[in-house]
Amino acid sequence: MGDGSMYLQYLDEPGNDQDSEPPPRRRGRGWRILGWTSVSVAAVLLLGSGAAYAYYWRLDHNIHHEDTDGLIGANRPKKLNNALNILMLGTDSRAGSNAKYGRRMKNDPPRSDTMILLHLSPGGKQALGISFPRDLMVPIPSCARTDGTSSPAASAGMLNTSFTNGGASCTIKTIEGFTNVKIDHFMQVDFTSFKSVTDAVGGVEVCLPQDVNDQDSKLHLTKGRHVIKGETALAYVRNRHGLGDGSDLQRIRRQQQFMGSLAKKVLSAGTLTNPNRLLSLAEAGTKSLTTDKGLGVTTMVKIAQGMQGLSAGKLRFVTVPVAAYAPDPNRVALSQPNADRFFTAIRGDTTIQDETKASKASAASKVPPGQVKVRVFNGTETKGLAGRVAEQLKAQGFQVIKIGSLSSGRSTQVLYGPGASPGAATLAGVIPGAKPRPRTSGGTAGVVDLVVGGDFTSVKARKTAIPKVEGELSADQDICS
Repeated sequence: MGDGSMYLQYLDEPGNDQDSEPPPRRRGRGWRILGWTSVSVAAVLLLGSGAAYAYYWRLDHNIHHEDTDGLIGANRPKKLNNALNILMLGTDSRAGSNAKYGRRMKNDPPRSDTMILLHLSPGGKQALGISFPRDLMVPIPSCARTDGTSSPAASAGMLNTSFTNGGASCTIKTIEGFTNVKIDHFMQVDFTSFKSVTDAVGGVEVCLPQDVNDQDSKLHLTKGRHVIKGETALAYVRNRHGLGDGSDLQRIRRQQQFMGSLAKKVLSAGTLTNPNRLLSLAEAGTKSLTTDKGLGVTTMVKIAQGMQGLSAGKLRFVTVPVAAYAPDPNRVALSQPNADRFFTAIRGDTTIQDETKASKASAASKVPPGQVKVRVFNGTETKGLAGRVAEQLKAQGFQVIKIGSLSSGRSTQVLYGPGASPGAATLAGVIPGAKPRPRTSGGTAGVVDLVVGGDFTSVKARKTAIPKVEGELSADQDICS
């Protein structure tokens, strides 16, 4: 199930809900966007509103929990900041009331086509929704399953096969593996509560580029703006005719626009101050929700309290940098070095900066960590200190080319060889109290030496501006733009 040739075809076209088996067609997946957004934004903010405290017990017992930490194990990326990363997953399970959306798939294992990492910057006032294409080709690790078995590893496979192989925890392990970003929690939803959620928020605004009269989905809307809910909203997000070019990246962009519109509605004063609407939304979201064991209602409330300053204008949506996958034009691969730079910025984010601040930060730091070659030397009697410091530097993108030891009793120093002065300045920016000085002897051209002394405290997080990604969207922008 993890080889690179695997391509999952799904049947979820409107009109195919009967027991007959028509020819399979690729389907839309936008319905899941509403589910995870309603939970991640609406339900979370609801719990922080004060109106739902009496419902804690009921809501918490609606949620199914998975032991993600136990399934993944201890070998995971280290946290470098106080940001919060929540992986949002949408599944197409046909169990229970989901069966009417494709009865022939009722006994099939659930799959996930929607994978979005919600990155909440330290302080909770800015956030980034990062979309991962389902057909992104990446290494798939072996994963422990909830039934005690293990899935096979693959050197390259479609990202969404990780969920089929081992569920949400396997997808987390896979994404952490190629991003080196620690994922704190996950939320997994299906589409049974779709219509009730759209009703709970009073409808979601969408914009159609042309008239749509589709008999399969029963979507009949004119060109322009509409506020849709219930059956119409379900028809819109499942529609596969006349909306976009059918590519995965095009669908992702439409999903992001839908998410932005929903988030804007949820974050509006009208929704957040309406107790009945908020409670209805929370009930709809949690009934089909699966999370890790650490993400219960109490934790959601804490997250909500930290997000009080979040506005629609501070919520952005991006797709990870991708390019064509050479062996198969129907797949995509990470675009390098842009993807690694993007993930490095996410790992080291102390606050998502706006474009103006990002431009100033870029101008001030002429040499990025990825261009700085560093040798790390332990000048103390503490065993393994240089190695630990080196790992922290590598996590921020520095090129650590050597780890060694010197005689003990040293003070912390940043020393540079010929031509390495700019790189030394970059390194000194993350070593508190260190001032770069040229080496009088033993220096190597283009290389910076870090001597870790007895006065060393820590490697501090760089104030890294997350780079602007082509095609990114903001939740407050005009949906027809």
